[in-house]
Amino acid sequence: MKNRNKQLTAVLFVLALALAPMVQAAPSPGGGPTRPPANEAPRPDGGPVSLLANDRVSANSEAIPEAPMITIHSTDNVLRGKTGSFVLDMKPALMLGGMYVNFKVSGTAIAGLDYVALVSPAYIGQSGYAVIQVKTLPNPRGSFDRQSYSVVVTLEAGAGYTIGASSSATMWIKP
Repeated sequence: MKNRNKQLTAVLFVLALALAPMVQAAPSPGGGPTRPPANEAPRPDGGPVSLLANDRVSANSEAIPEAPMITIHSTDNVLRGKTGSFVLDMKPALMLGGMYVNFKVSGTAIAGLDYVALVSPAYIGQSGYAVIQVKTLPNPRGSFDRQSYSVVVTLEAGAGYTIGASSSATMWIKP
């Protein structure tokens, strides 16, 4: 019988700890309730305040997590024939999986001529980071063309995330 009482006590203790965040339980110095009961807190019109209604509003506002914010930056410029990178950063990182992020590519460089074409979307994993690699191609215009060409990657809106202040990054392909 003593063993069963210990098991019951342990189960009730675990249950109390699990329910404490839901009912917003917190210890108070006086040992009493941390907020007045519904019938002791009058409304401006004189009626009683329903704590259930107040809890429902606060629970809904807390239940909607903020969407992660995505930013982008370029690691540096790149020489022809080398590989450059754009880094995507997601804050906060998702603990149980990743997310696909849409982007578009522009600039003076031509996909298929100056670099291997990039395909949207990019996948950001649990770490909160993703890399978009830009493989540059040899100069088809010949050695007389010493011009640099730009590759610009711009983040696009999508479901489940917001775009941060750094929404676009530029990389220059150097001769």
